[in-house]
Amino acid sequence: MPLFNRPRRRGDADSPVNGRSGSDGGSSSGGSPGPGQERRPESPARPKLVFHCQLAHGSPTGIISGFTNVKELYQKIADCYDLPVSEVLFCTLNTHKLDMAKLLGGQIGLEDFIFAHRKGQAKEIEIVKTEQALGLTITDNGAGYAFIKRIKEGSVISRIPHVQVGDHIEKINGVSLVGSRHYEVAKMLKEIPVDQAFVLRVVEPLKAGFANIGPRTDPRAGKKAGYGSGKATLRLRANGQARVEEAPCGMVEAATNKINTLLESFLGINDSELATQIWELGENKENTMDFAEAIDSSDLEAFGFTDDFVIELWGAITDVKAGRVK
Repeated sequence: MPLFNRPRRRGDADSPVNGRSGSDGGSSSGGSPGPGQERRPESPARPKLVFHCQLAHGSPTGIISGFTNVKELYQKIADCYDLPVSEVLFCTLNTHKLDMAKLLGGQIGLEDFIFAHRKGQAKEIEIVKTEQALGLTITDNGAGYAFIKRIKEGSVISRIPHVQVGDHIEKINGVSLVGSRHYEVAKMLKEIPVDQAFVLRVVEPLKAGFANIGPRTDPRAGKKAGYGSGKATLRLRANGQARVEEAPCGMVEAATNKINTLLESFLGINDSELATQIWELGENKENTMDFAEAIDSSDLEAFGFTDDFVIELWGAITDVKAGRVK
């Protein structure tokens, strides 16, 4: 019997999580307004911000601007270096290394330097699922590629040297996962029966020399020295305009880290933007029931979180608000 009665709505199987959807811009008629008619307001201007980037395996420094979400950012990077956008796996901030703690998520510091990691070698491995848990934590780039963020020590996958952190999970048993979210990939892996063999096709980030990468100081004249020195951030919203906000405070960082730990334990995924959204839904709630209703009234309802998991999330939120988590 559930601990509390949460009204459930039937989720749309094709409805995106985190509000990801197509363009919501309506059509508009051309021409100037007639006499006595007001001019229609123009579409919101894109942020007038400029970011510097490099390809992680080595390249000249590029300049990009005019993007409002992660997909547009990847397209700008692809255009800058004259390569297909499908070649961009993910980005790290302020380091060319495969540092999963520096992944670009839903926010970019105004002084951050972007490093784009390109597709490298494809690998196809047959794996026998000898345990229920494979030991993978999966995240995605927000633009259709799920990849491995963490591999648990001593797990099934840790014993397979060809599968590594940073690898894009492209196919399972020949089924393409391009365009899938991290939780969909995690669910597919979880549903493979124990003792069954399956074929995993992954694509590792391109590895090369770093001779072409610029100096580790900020190349921008007149700016503060060093990468990532700004406190303001550009928040990329999947369902709206990007906007400049203050960098997350210590409480928000503690909350997202704690919530992400729960997401990894229960779902096998890691998503700082999702964790931030969960925190924002619960930050001003007074009790578990209000928090559960907020989740069920949001696009997170598509996850179908169990009551027990919602209670765990609420416990993390209350611990942070009470100062029990630093």
